[in-house]
Amino acid sequence: MSKTIGITLGDQSGVGPEVVTAALNDPRTATFLGDDISIRIIGNKIPASEITHGSPNLTTAQASLDALEESVRLANSGEIDAIVTAPVAKEWLHRVGFHYPGQTEFFADRLQCNDHAMCLTGTQLTVALVTIHVPLSTVPESLSTSEIVRVGRLLETFCQRRKQGAAPRIAVCGLNPHAGENGAFGNEDIEIITPAIELLNANTDVESHVFTGPHPPDTIFKPAADGHYDAVLCMYHDQGLIPLKLLDFDTGVNTTLGLKTPRTSPDHGTAFDIAGKGLASHESMLHAIKLAAELIR
Repeated sequence: MSKTIGITLGDQSGVGPEVVTAALNDPRTATFLGDDISIRIIGNKIPASEITHGSPNLTTAQASLDALEESVRLANSGEIDAIVTAPVAKEWLHRVGFHYPGQTEFFADRLQCNDHAMCLTGTQLTVALVTIHVPLSTVPESLSTSEIVRVGRLLETFCQRRKQGAAPRIAVCGLNPHAGENGAFGNEDIEIITPAIELLNANTDVESHVFTGPHPPDTIFKPAADGHYDAVLCMYHDQGLIPLKLLDFDTGVNTTLGLKTPRTSPDHGTAFDIAGKGLASHESMLHAIKLAAELIR
């Protein structure tokens, strides 16, 4: 049965439209879409005369919001099977009534998903985040054993899906330097993270544990990038995104775990500084479409 991927253009004063066009014109896209997956562009294309590249306004913000709303309507009605979203300008979205921290939270709410998480994956690393858009100062108090277990389960399911059912190898990051050094640099690794790892492994029938750690955050990403782990479970936003964007900036993809309709997006922003100059790489958009196709198959 044929499937359809819906693509939103994001804020059209940014690089969204040009990276979408370039990705769809890339011969590799046709290869991984095959004959059974089609593309549907969602939302209205704003006339070029009404757009100033690099300068978002209420018109471009409203168009990006309308496209997001249309994408969830199409997903809920079964007219599309996955959503790929180009970058939006959150500040301007908020000016036209968007009340979410980001697109992740928007899709979780609109697709009625109470159990979701942010995951980013590239050619070298895959990371999932236990806490997302919260101040760094509130991360320790935001962590809980149950929340680490919840996100860990979603990440395990995602990795199993990509490995066609095989048991994944997931490294769990510590919170503190050296994963706390046995309590010398904080007790969260002992009191919160270690019990979560034990619970995550308690119900597995795999002889070797799926989850290991807590690993020191300054050393775990090297073996993960070398292929010794399928993913890293990270405690906060920048802990996972700094190494991911360092290694996979052009190929990184953001996906929301737990949604009934797969949603992916490029792991970069609107890039207003280079919009319309023909400098934007479409690799991340191409990989976002590729992952969406992989997930709906």
